[in-house]
Amino acid sequence: MDRAVSGAAVRVAGLVKRFGGREALGGVDLEVARGEAFGLVGANGAGKTTLLKCMLDFCAFDAGSIEIFGASSADASSRARLAYVPERFLPPHYLRGREFLELTVGLGGGVYREPAARALLAELSLEADALERPVRELSKGMTQKLGLAAGFLLERDLVVLDEPMSGLDPASRVAVKGVLARLHRDGRSVLFTSHVLADVEELCTTIAVLERGRVRFRGAPAALCERYGEANLERAFLRCIDER
Repeated sequence: MDRAVSGAAVRVAGLVKRFGGREALGGVDLEVARGEAFGLVGANGAGKTTLLKCMLDFCAFDAGSIEIFGASSADASSRARLAYVPERFLPPHYLRGREFLELTVGLGGGVYREPAARALLAELSLEADALERPVRELSKGMTQKLGLAAGFLLERDLVVLDEPMSGLDPASRVAVKGVLARLHRDGRSVLFTSHVLADVEELCTTIAVLERGRVRFRGAPAALCERYGEANLERAFLRCIDER
């Protein structure tokens, strides 16, 4: 499969989502290029997770369109080329780590390979004995890394992650960032939300700032800093969302 083909991995146009009388997304336009590392940032309630849920067809939206590699997100086949790991990830507690990975890869149409799994766990700084332990015995951080491992083992062209660093200690965050950087170097598209702007600045070629359901900025992290004359991305972000 040629990942160098031009075009968008994700294209969102005029996306509107309401919950009763509350507008969660108010006409969002967004594009994630193929092979791009894209960070979606915003305060709590800005609409980041809602946007991902609309893209993944977890919830209907009121207006607009979403395409994944040129196919409508309403078409289940559009999601065949992506892997998704939610923020609140909890695999079946009665499965062992290996059983969960085998099940996930099998459901995704792949073949579980033990050497690849062990190599990825090592890359994520997750002890190999997690393969033998029931999920209920794993810590939150270990469970999070197990979910990320399952998503990465699927080897999809687009990886979608909602707060992938949630529950991880500093060493684990470094390990996960290393894997995401490798996926980007390999030409995969990476789309993730995060509250940790230092991670976004380190990993992303492009960011979008979402505030109250609208895109306030889209571009390189350095361009956001330049817009507001700030050397620090957090300060630039705060000025962006406070701007009226």
